[in-house]
Amino acid sequence: MNIFVILAIFFCAIVAVGGFFYWKVDKLKKDVEKNEKKTSRSMYELAILKELGDRTGYSLNIQNIIDIITGSLRQFIDYSVTSYMFIEPEKIIFKAHLEKSVSREFIDDIKNRMTRSLSAIMNKDFTKTHIEEILSGAILTEYIKEPVRSFFNIPLVIRGRVVGILTIADTKTGLYKEDEMTILYKITKQASNAITSLQEVVETEQRKLNAMVSSINEGVVMTDKDYKILVVNPAAKIAAGLADKEDVSIFDFIEKLGGKFDIKEKLEESVKLDKFLSVDDVLINDRFFQIFVSPVKSNFGITKDEIMGAVVVFHDITLKKQVEKMREDFTSMMVHELRSPLDNIKKISELLVKKKTSKSDLEYLNFVFEDSSKMLELVNDLLDVAKLESGKFEVHKQPSDIVEIIKERVNFFKTSAKLSKVAVETCFDVNIPKKIDFDTLRIGQVLNNLLSNAIKFTPQKGTVSIQALFHKQGQSIEQEAKAAGITWFIDKSTKNIPDASNSLIVAVTDTGIGLSEDKIVQLFTKFKQFKVAIEAGEKRGTGLGLVVIKGIVEAHGGVAGVASEEGAGSSFYFVLPL
Repeated sequence: MNIFVILAIFFCAIVAVGGFFYWKVDKLKKDVEKNEKKTSRSMYELAILKELGDRTGYSLNIQNIIDIITGSLRQFIDYSVTSYMFIEPEKIIFKAHLEKSVSREFIDDIKNRMTRSLSAIMNKDFTKTHIEEILSGAILTEYIKEPVRSFFNIPLVIRGRVVGILTIADTKTGLYKEDEMTILYKITKQASNAITSLQEVVETEQRKLNAMVSSINEGVVMTDKDYKILVVNPAAKIAAGLADKEDVSIFDFIEKLGGKFDIKEKLEESVKLDKFLSVDDVLINDRFFQIFVSPVKSNFGITKDEIMGAVVVFHDITLKKQVEKMREDFTSMMVHELRSPLDNIKKISELLVKKKTSKSDLEYLNFVFEDSSKMLELVNDLLDVAKLESGKFEVHKQPSDIVEIIKERVNFFKTSAKLSKVAVETCFDVNIPKKIDFDTLRIGQVLNNLLSNAIKFTPQKGTVSIQALFHKQGQSIEQEAKAAGITWFIDKSTKNIPDASNSLIVAVTDTGIGLSEDKIVQLFTKFKQFKVAIEAGEKRGTGLGLVVIKGIVEAHGGVAGVASEEGAGSSFYFVLPL
């Protein structure tokens, strides 16, 4: 055989073998690439499904779920624009993300195609429905006139109902194949199933919640963060005058409650400030309510402590108000009925005491006089407290000499102090103005109460001092008192004295046992002293005197308070702004 023939045959064999190996390697390479692509898509699918599972585990916001899907598509598919339409009661949300710049015509074409698709799927004309457009990503430009060449829709179905449509579009032709569409269908179906399952669970729990809330006597309204009503019970509807309406919205409550209670404003304040609110004595349809508004927070998952909405509770206090009114009316009636005979008894016994009578008769008459005086004081205090609480308490200011008023009251109590073996002293700042505007009768009443209490609670051989200081705005009360020769306990507790203007400070300081912090907070509160006295087995008074003092001073625009040191004594003071 010719050597050339042999070489040719050998060369052909080599080429054949080489070609075979090249084909084999190329096939293997393509298989590897195909497997890698398949693996990549599978990994992408798993990642997206996991994220969807995590998100739907705590959220029913379908738009958020669609945003997850559209935001991740670039990892496995090319597109110029990805978009979705979501149907709401009064409008359609159209949201498009531009991966590349396209023209306005491109977006309008996508929008029109999606609208027609929705209309065909749901057998309903959406062409005249308001569409709210949201664009993100690249910018619109009129320099690119490329039309829509590749395009496909995927319906968004929740519990068998179409809620929207998802769309992929590009300027290139024949871009989307069956694989891309299959994986996208699978992802949207998974999201739909997850949301559907969660909705069923939520609705079941909501039915349970509604059943429980319906049985509550209090009116309850629960809303989400957008103030959409999630739960409302019959008691809340009755409270607002909506008992005959089946489905109610926050606007129904706004309309019915009118200027009586701004429910929208209170909900916004509660949610935005994370704040519990309480509004008392709200009159709605001839009934009184105490209304509470509170934010509602999540207690689990990654949304723990996140505010999910708010709840409004209508607490009917009509019966309580009626009972309170009856009690107040009864008390007022009894007090007025007692006032006249007690005043007569006091005056008659006072006249009899001044006449020449036997020692035993005088002793009995003194008992009558003292007891009737105490009872009359109590009746007067009750009447003043009733006026204060009803807002009918008035003061009549006129220019007067506070120093003379104080001296007059001190002289009046000297006999009582002498019987109790207590010394009474005075100390006046020389800078006190000669004339100050105040109600002489009411301030005299304040001084009477303070001096009477101080003498009563000061032990024998103790001292009661009444001091008056002119305080200049911005100056140190401690330094001013020192310059005036005044010694009291106020310099240790001046934080409650306002410094907005020049003022007069009057204090009655005793050398009694003093007061602890827990007892100080109980003062100036109706019947607190009475309760303490009863528990201690002592008869010390009702505590109404301090309530009246506080009311009188506050009616003058001032403040009343106490500074004390246990084991040393107390300073009961009042401040009148000048």
